[in-house]
Amino acid sequence: MMSLSPIEISGHYVLAIEVNIPKTNLLVVTTEKGYIMCGALDVALLNEKLKDRKVIAGRAVGVKTIDDLLEAPLESVTHEAKNLGVTEGMKGKDALLKML
Repeated sequence: MMSLSPIEISGHYVLAIEVNIPKTNLLVVTTEKGYIMCGALDVALLNEKLKDRKVIAGRAVGVKTIDDLLEAPLESVTHEAKNLGVTEGMKGKDALLKML
């Protein structure tokens, strides 16, 4: 099962994506510039092997719902996200506002 839904954050709309797969859920909230995701995101891969893509992304661990992802502190972020002012420890929803 997969669901897509627009959600509002401080007057801006972003897209929430939830994919239910066996024994886990993949959670993503995206803007046109970047995204935050559950612990399945490999930030090191994006920063090292795929650095030429300049992906703007952040990872939160231990989240089970989209609401959790929005409220959780980011555990790691890509170099490109840092260039926008996104930092580890920042709440997911605050990071998304910087990605607009």
